[in-house]
Amino acid sequence: MPRTPTAAALTEAEQHALYRRSLAVVVVSQVFGGAGLAAGVTVGALLAQDMLGGESVAGLPAALFTLGSALAAFTVGRVSQRSGRRIGLAGGFLVGALGAIGIVVAAVVDSPVLLFAAMLVYGSGTATNLQARYAGTDLAPPQSRGTAVSVAMVSTTFGAVAGPNSVSVLGRFAEELGLPALTGPFLLAAVAYGLAGLVLFAFLRPDPLLVARDLASRAAAAPSGSDDGAEPVDHPGSRRGIAVGATIMVLTQIAMVAIMTMTPVHMRHHGHSLGEVGFVIGMHIGAMFLPSLITGRLVDRLGRVHMSIASAITLLAAGVLAAVAPGDSMGLLTIALVLLGLGWNFGVIAGTALLIDATSLADRARVQGSVDVLIALAGAGGGAMSGVVVGASSFATLSLAGGLLALLLVPAVVWHRQAPDPARPGA
Repeated sequence: MPRTPTAAALTEAEQHALYRRSLAVVVVSQVFGGAGLAAGVTVGALLAQDMLGGESVAGLPAALFTLGSALAAFTVGRVSQRSGRRIGLAGGFLVGALGAIGIVVAAVVDSPVLLFAAMLVYGSGTATNLQARYAGTDLAPPQSRGTAVSVAMVSTTFGAVAGPNSVSVLGRFAEELGLPALTGPFLLAAVAYGLAGLVLFAFLRPDPLLVARDLASRAAAAPSGSDDGAEPVDHPGSRRGIAVGATIMVLTQIAMVAIMTMTPVHMRHHGHSLGEVGFVIGMHIGAMFLPSLITGRLVDRLGRVHMSIASAITLLAAGVLAAVAPGDSMGLLTIALVLLGLGWNFGVIAGTALLIDATSLADRARVQGSVDVLIALAGAGGGAMSGVVVGASSFATLSLAGGLLALLLVPAVVWHRQAPDPARPGA
């Protein structure tokens, strides 16, 4: 297993400086990564609808790039466990850039088969963008893990909000190049994912996961009484923490992806322009990431359980409002999508913190990758079924179902509280 020779010589101050440096590199990469993931969210469904026709297929792109993200999450997690975050994350982003290029080519040659294959590959960027949040926590103190996750996530906001709100400009740019207008955001995604991968490969040195692993090994080998940096060993409480953290993130992902995927189609059906669609999705993505700094501190101070319950309530409110809002109401749809993003933010940060609390450095990246596979598969299912539900019933039915599904977070966290672990922070 790779080792970092400088780890054993790190003082506490140097370790903290390396933590801050690693987090800064992750922040820069997340700015680019956010711009890349926004393309598929904003116009993926519209591109499929234009190429294939009918609302029932509009959810397929979200399902495919989310399924692709599941495959990538597994691979990135395994590579990171073996070779460190730098190699795993950089490779994942570069593969996502290739997928974005493939989507542009598919649209130009009007090939649905190539579109679907490219969407699978494009999902690698989505998975990597989400897994990058873990890299900022490898050297974080246990009591600051929620905050570390939030710093990594909030940096995604800048690119993620700019991308959807540039849809019209990117569309005109694509048309000037002789390409379909809806390929514009994917041109941006190719460049953004490529830059994110290069930033990580060039600057995430020494690798935070490998350093943290070496520090933990040194602490474990130290004389008795000097094991302050040791990670918790596996126990029933930790296994329950992994299960509950994964459940929280899976349920929030299904509810969010299902409603978000069909919102652009719902809006265009009611006469909204592409610019208006981009604005609503941009506000939604902003709500997914921008509150993270506050959310992370709340997760660390109020606890993982309280913020998980807050996620359930917020997602329910989003689903109900999206269901009752008139299709031509920009204001109400915007509020509903903002609440949807905020509820997702609460759930993902609380669930991530629970997962980190419950894993040891010996298998952390592998477990994180496996859990992100479940999250991605859940999103794929939500995206695929969203178009079917709307086609068979209505957007209101889909929204209500998503909101009600989020209430399952409550029994999950109640179960978690029934097995308190004194070593678990923020329970």
